[in-house]
Amino acid sequence: MMDAAVAPGAAVDWRRVFRIGLLGGVVALYVSLVGMVEVFNPRALVTGVITLGQTSMVLVGVGAAYLIIRGQSFDRTRAAAAGAVAGAVVGVFPAALVVVSELVNLRAMFLRASPGTSDVLTFGLGVVGAWVPIVALAAVGGATGLLMTARADIRRPASAALMALLLTGLFAGLLRPPLLASSVTAALGRFLFASDGLTVAGAIFTLIAVVAGRVAVRRVSLRSRVAALPPERRRAVRPVGLIALILLVLWLPHGIGPFFAQVVAVVALYVLMGLGLNITLGLAGLLDLGFVAFFAVGAYTVGLLTSTAEYGIALWPFWAAVPFAVLLAMAFGAFFGLPILGIRGDYLAIATLGFGEIIRILAGSDLLKGLLGGPRGIINIPKPIEVSPDHILAGPVQIYYIALVAAVAVAFVAIRLRASRLGRAWIAIREDEDVAEALGINLVQTKLLAYMLGAAFAGLGGAVFAGLLGSMFASSITLFVSINVAALIIVGGMGSIPGVVVGAIFLIGVPELFREFSDYRFLFYGIALIAMMRFRPEGLLPSGIVQRELHVPEPDADSDGLGDDGDGTARLSPGTAG
Repeated sequence: MMDAAVAPGAAVDWRRVFRIGLLGGVVALYVSLVGMVEVFNPRALVTGVITLGQTSMVLVGVGAAYLIIRGQSFDRTRAAAAGAVAGAVVGVFPAALVVVSELVNLRAMFLRASPGTSDVLTFGLGVVGAWVPIVALAAVGGATGLLMTARADIRRPASAALMALLLTGLFAGLLRPPLLASSVTAALGRFLFASDGLTVAGAIFTLIAVVAGRVAVRRVSLRSRVAALPPERRRAVRPVGLIALILLVLWLPHGIGPFFAQVVAVVALYVLMGLGLNITLGLAGLLDLGFVAFFAVGAYTVGLLTSTAEYGIALWPFWAAVPFAVLLAMAFGAFFGLPILGIRGDYLAIATLGFGEIIRILAGSDLLKGLLGGPRGIINIPKPIEVSPDHILAGPVQIYYIALVAAVAVAFVAIRLRASRLGRAWIAIREDEDVAEALGINLVQTKLLAYMLGAAFAGLGGAVFAGLLGSMFASSITLFVSINVAALIIVGGMGSIPGVVVGAIFLIGVPELFREFSDYRFLFYGIALIAMMRFRPEGLLPSGIVQRELHVPEPDADSDGLGDDGDGTARLSPGTAG
């Protein structure tokens, strides 16, 4: 949570409190009516204490109090009072829903508004407990106000502990099986987790462990100690951190269980494709919504050349087929790019979207059924490395490593290109095509190179994808693939290679972990994107150029070199003459 400066005497804007409380109440009502409260209720955050359905209401109350107190100079009493009033206002809406649902059959209008929602909101008391949401959310809002105005050495560890408790309980169903699968960690798994969430002892242990860890880290102050080292010793420390990071990345798919291994393999695959589109979109500024077309070309090429089933034509090994997939995708990029790269802006996005849809329709049509299999697709695509099921490289692990190596190679190429003359030409086109053309840059030729390279890397991603699934169907060629790759670049930071990795983790990895809440996965996805565009439009890890562009300080009144001598007469500021 953000720091709140304590300045006794600051007045509370109660109209703002009620306004934000009403907005939070509408959110709480929406969460209840779409069924999220009841759907999440079978899963406990802490078994026997609070469910995830009830937690969703608590989070709305916390959010309302946070918005009111953030950046305000309230003392502790006024912050607690403002938070409590906002929480109570939020609680009026679910309380009213409990009463109304007793009198009216809401399911005629809202299919998800079941009678069980009232029991969740009132802790099983039914309509007589309609006061419970008001009191509970008032207490939550007041506690949020007290926490936000506490001293930093109390607030930060407490906030981290509560966040860790929420995440650990939310992902309990994913964290518990890997712990129980090992004889070394089985006792810890049983101590921390019940069948439906955290145990009470596990919740207390999580809170204490995170608080103690934050306090210990603050006392050790590793970052400040490293910063205080002499430059030569600091340079010697960096390789140690880099080696530790590499070892962690290599260990990741083995130490987190088979489900997580599948997730990180998909994330690595999207990192690979994101690095390709980062050249087209992040550097050259060409919004390509048909990226999935080149992905499909790479996947189908590998399938045709390697499949041992009906539509296989060559029975090549995977590694021999991959270069042809990359080259063919690049050729398609040139073929598609030449007619359209004279178009700019939204028109280019629409044209590339059309190409993607053409490829999708053709792949599943009867016209190419004899070649691509139509809806039946291509099956029996061999794995890149044939190993036994108990081998260290069995399953998605080998795809993870292959995608990782390919992503590192693509990142190296992208870094070298960005610093080259061609890369600077791409950035110039992204910033202003007219100025770039006036400087002598051949727009179509330069954009075509970016488009072809992006297509080649998309084809490489499709080839790896075919090896991951062992089959390729037309149903895999969806617009959502292109949107996902474009979104992870924007969220991570356009033109930033580390941003592509972070964007893939947040937009691909995290939603995969929420598959058990599949009905609402894309709701969270959309909320996250809106919040991202509102609070951090430059991305999570933007490039230096983009960050400077979006955070240019507002010009002062005298920034144009003109001032006022006080009598209305304009004067030149010092240094502007000549």
